[in-house]
Amino acid sequence: MARKRRGRAVNGVLVLDKPHGMSSNHALQRAKRLFDAAKAGHTGSLDPLATGVLPLCFGEATKFSQYLLDADKGYRSTFVLGVGTDTADAEGEENARGSAAAITETALHTAMAALTGEIDQVPPMYSALKRDGQPLYKLARQGIEVERKARRVTINRFDLLSFTPGEVAEVTVDILCTKGTYVRSLAEDLGAALGVPAHVSALRRTQAGPFTLADAVTLETLTDAAEQGDNSVLDAHLRSIELVLDHLPRLVLGESAGYYLLQGQAVLVPNAPHNGMVRLANANGQFLGVGEMMDDGRVAPRRIIAN
Repeated sequence: MARKRRGRAVNGVLVLDKPHGMSSNHALQRAKRLFDAAKAGHTGSLDPLATGVLPLCFGEATKFSQYLLDADKGYRSTFVLGVGTDTADAEGEENARGSAAAITETALHTAMAALTGEIDQVPPMYSALKRDGQPLYKLARQGIEVERKARRVTINRFDLLSFTPGEVAEVTVDILCTKGTYVRSLAEDLGAALGVPAHVSALRRTQAGPFTLADAVTLETLTDAAEQGDNSVLDAHLRSIELVLDHLPRLVLGESAGYYLLQGQAVLVPNAPHNGMVRLANANGQFLGVGEMMDDGRVAPRRIIAN
């Protein structure tokens, strides 16, 4: 007999503004305790150095966390040009230095343009990627470096926001990229294109899928809400599960079709798309889950929430 989960049946997405120095899992556990939630998970880690948008899925929302894992991400970051570190960020030990005095804003724009679009990126050694079951960062801490295969990612936007020239130069950039992009590697690649070592000194995630900093709430705000002793005050910070799927076409099912779909059967829906995934709602507009269009025009249930 399965053991009953402890905690409340909380359902929804919390867009957390992760604080500096805290791991994503620690942030998740803090939020889960504040909500007294029975089930929760995050949607891809942010480095402890990083702050900003970290969507957390509670309850039934965890069924759709993959959509946020796969979504594009936005970042605002400061790169230091002229100094390299072993972790490619400010938490590492300096391991390279070279003058950035000759770098101009024009050269920066040219190098950044070359790194925009589809690029091949080698993941850093200090990452959670695994080799033979061992995270790379654990190998790196032992002084072991292994070959990493380059991965294709897309940098949709790479804009220069500010530039402070000098022997050690600083640039602040705005990035929109596909999943799996390492901003630390992008900083190193930019430095390499300009002939100098580089690392990330600050990183803030500004977007994850449909969610931005405007949606985000801090742990301090959540703590204050929890201290009021009214769960509704906390729950008011949760976003609708359906927002995770906002990019999918929406089908509203009639009463009969909705009933049979919830029994696990494929149903015919007029004016439905010919293929692909769709989000589903009942006749009252209540979100039901995700379905997939079949060749015969019916929609089959794929991920359905428990009501």
